[in-house]
Amino acid sequence: MERIYLDHAATSPMHPDVVETMVPFMTEIFGNPSSIHFFGRQSRHAIDEAREMVAKSIGAKANEIIFTSGGTEADNLALIGTATANRQKGNHIITSSVEHHAVLHTCHYLEKQGFEVTYLPVNEQGKISLDDLGNALRDDTILVSIMFGNNETGVLQPIKEIGEMLKEHQAFFHTDAVQAYGLIPIDVNELHIDLLSVSAHKINGPKGIGFLYAKETVKLIPRLYGGEQERKRRAGTENVAGIVGLAKAVEIAQATMNKKASMYRSFKKNMLEIFEKERIPYFVNGDENNSLPHVLNVAFPGTNVESMLVNLDLAGIAASSGSACTAGSIDPSHVLVAMFGKESERIRSSVRFSFGLGNTEEQIEKAAYETAKIVRRLTNK
Repeated sequence: MERIYLDHAATSPMHPDVVETMVPFMTEIFGNPSSIHFFGRQSRHAIDEAREMVAKSIGAKANEIIFTSGGTEADNLALIGTATANRQKGNHIITSSVEHHAVLHTCHYLEKQGFEVTYLPVNEQGKISLDDLGNALRDDTILVSIMFGNNETGVLQPIKEIGEMLKEHQAFFHTDAVQAYGLIPIDVNELHIDLLSVSAHKINGPKGIGFLYAKETVKLIPRLYGGEQERKRRAGTENVAGIVGLAKAVEIAQATMNKKASMYRSFKKNMLEIFEKERIPYFVNGDENNSLPHVLNVAFPGTNVESMLVNLDLAGIAASSGSACTAGSIDPSHVLVAMFGKESERIRSSVRFSFGLGNTEEQIEKAAYETAKIVRRLTNK
């Protein structure tokens, strides 16, 4: 049975060229980048080149890139590091109700430390209102964290407009760009972004590596203490192989961005056309015309998400819900609850398909027809 992987928003396969680039740094080039001898200098040079590549991809300076263990650490450093370093200016933070848990749970932690957090609601399309943000902004607001594109629905937030709004305000602007980076062009200067989080394993790079862009003017208190790596902002011997793999993944993503975005939009369109043709009831969650190209979140009325996912898996198709599956139960997606309310049937019948490296038109068609068959079977239609 052919297995079709449509869960790239959860993690993506490593690109063969990334693996090839990393191997020498796990075999021959193994020096500690902090050592001044030849072996250390080899590793340091590789990190310097990687930092330049990553910085260039978002229009930043090399010294504004902090390598982390991934998106979660980048989010934690951005929020806790910035909030604690700027507490004398205020203790108010603004975020949205549909953020990734790496942001939401960090905000809950900050609330316990005495910070006040405003969680902006979203409309049925999953977008925040700029008016709500403007009304929530206060003189003592020190940080605004709004994700670039949602990991469950793919919905894009009005990042440029938020950046413009905060230009004259003291609050720093952080965006979790883990899902958007590599598929949407990002220039931190044009968008007035102060902090931005990225993870390599979402762009066909290795797991366990990512970066935080922190503008030169952002004051941060580190979360890790030890050596003076990453300009004293993130202690610990650098993951050289991971950093080199990240840089290669970035290089490939930048070179193929437009082609991939166009292909994934075509996958989305074809999948929905097959659902129409097969006459199964469905709703797209989010704003179809303003979303990440590779994420498609669909509600199938009358189905149960757990049954859907099990049946899809039996048919060889890997998809997901935006929810945490536990034995015999499923936690409702906080994103869909924020969009539609706790009583909506959509929170119990929605499946996320996400496309990426290795997917073909034929796979998408097969997955769509199999999905239609399963929906008919589960709804007895």
